[in-house]
Amino acid sequence: MNPRYLLLALVLILGVAPLLLPPYYVTLLNYIGLYTLVVLGLVLLTGVGGMTSFGQAAFVGLGAYTTAYLTTAEQLPAWLAWAGASPWLTLVVGIALTALVAMVLGAMTLKLSGHYLPLGTIAWGLSLYYLFGTLESLGGHTGVSGLPSISVFGYALDKGEKIYYLIWVVLALAMLITRNLLDSREGRAIRALKGGQVMAESMGVNTFRSKMVIFVISAVFAALSGWLYAHTQRFVNPTPFGLNMGIDYLFMALIGGVGSVWGALLGAGILTMLKQWLQDLLPHLLGNNGNYEAIVFGVLIVLLMQRAPGGLWPMLVRLMPQRYRSRKTLPPEAADSPALARRQLPEHGQLILQARNVTRRFGGLVANNDMNLEVHAGEILALIGPNGAGKSTMFNQLSGVDTPTSGDVLFMGQKINGTTSRKVAALGMSRTFQHVKLLPTMSVLENVAIGAHLRGSKGVVAAALHLDRQEECRLLNEARHQLQRVGLGEFLYEEAGSLALGQQRILEIARALCADPCLLLLDEPAAGLRLKEKEALGILLSRLRSEGMAILLVEHDMDFVMGLVDRVVVMEFGQRIAQGLPEEVQKDPVVLEAYLGGAE
Repeated sequence: MNPRYLLLALVLILGVAPLLLPPYYVTLLNYIGLYTLVVLGLVLLTGVGGMTSFGQAAFVGLGAYTTAYLTTAEQLPAWLAWAGASPWLTLVVGIALTALVAMVLGAMTLKLSGHYLPLGTIAWGLSLYYLFGTLESLGGHTGVSGLPSISVFGYALDKGEKIYYLIWVVLALAMLITRNLLDSREGRAIRALKGGQVMAESMGVNTFRSKMVIFVISAVFAALSGWLYAHTQRFVNPTPFGLNMGIDYLFMALIGGVGSVWGALLGAGILTMLKQWLQDLLPHLLGNNGNYEAIVFGVLIVLLMQRAPGGLWPMLVRLMPQRYRSRKTLPPEAADSPALARRQLPEHGQLILQARNVTRRFGGLVANNDMNLEVHAGEILALIGPNGAGKSTMFNQLSGVDTPTSGDVLFMGQKINGTTSRKVAALGMSRTFQHVKLLPTMSVLENVAIGAHLRGSKGVVAAALHLDRQEECRLLNEARHQLQRVGLGEFLYEEAGSLALGQQRILEIARALCADPCLLLLDEPAAGLRLKEKEALGILLSRLRSEGMAILLVEHDMDFVMGLVDRVVVMEFGQRIAQGLPEEVQKDPVVLEAYLGGAE
């Protein structure tokens, strides 16, 4: 369903709700709005970026306590006195402080991986929680009371039904900003994080920057919720900002659908209402001795995760008729968008890539030993060898994923030893992967558009405010062009995960071409392809070669390789044992013995 229609329906329903509902339910709706604002940050951080955080409640507390302190302190420092004049000024201070704290905490924790990242968020979440309860200036565990109400053009929002509209307007704007961000070049970079750091960096994405962006945005959303909460309650104490509430926020995201903007609202609404109903109903059934609602709630969560692991919103979307489902398509104006600027390819025969005496050791294991090879513009070079020969290690060193222990790798005459794969991509090298790396739930078009990341320049602010539409049309149009070029033009809007393995490999080639490289590194591109698909791939690679592109491929299909490439380099046990024309290599007795099963 088109999100604009959902937003319109939501506005109409919520607009009349305070006029028809008792104050109790208006209060519940206020809480749902405040919780959804926090969960939106988790959609970005956990659902899209793949980073689990238990510390969002602490950021809510940071926003709440900042405004509580500034609006109730009897005497502020001279340099900060201006901020206590209005809750709106404390909001500015709270957002600035939260962003600063998030950047410091992000710098310490976002480089962690696996279970260490969520453990890190638990650590600083608990630290902030205990800080709130320890500082006497913040009221200790007693808290801070007497906060002023927010005023809009002199109208005091001093009751729940009055501040209700501000909460939901802020939430609607946050949801719109989140959707705009995800529907952009920056959004694709954030989504690429789930495809793995190696893939994202090879496409030119600064993965640490993308992580920091969503970490800070999620923290700011939480602080904004805390500011609204503080002036709704007009009282703040540490209890709502502990680890238990951080876990509840994650549950809300999981219930609704951790990767969905609308799932954030659904999850917050269901959990909030369910908790209230259980607290009201269970004491009548089971008595007041014991927290039965927590037990029942836990069982229901487990059942939900079993039946709908992706959350309720994606399940509801699947039940909708196809015509009502929203999917990213090319805007009509994209067809008329000017083409992206293209790289001037080197002259035919020019040396593009050179490996000189490259050695890579892993402790006592020598994966590559004194390896040499050269790739020239307008040629296809094959790197072949038996399993375990060291081809993948060599491939990673050439593309900037790994660094040689000794020796040099030169690309376009520039030494790239130790250079990140992101910077290597910017120089004009693009690659595919032995094991396909893509975003299965994203469309084929958007997957390929990730490859054009370095060909755009619009940042987070432009994306959030939808000021990047012209550039976005050009990037998507380039992705469409490359998909048509490789024969996948009819699958633009299909989910990438629904394609056959062979088609996914072709998609990776289209994504690599979208970066406009002068050197293409292909890791087993023909694996999983049928005969006709291999023939089409061979035609494509031959056409790219004729245009002046240099291609290095690792491949096990000898029929495909020998009928296509210009030269072959053969590896065994990390060393080069032969190189030359395909027909020469096929007759080399050393190669026959090592790779093709032995000479007769």
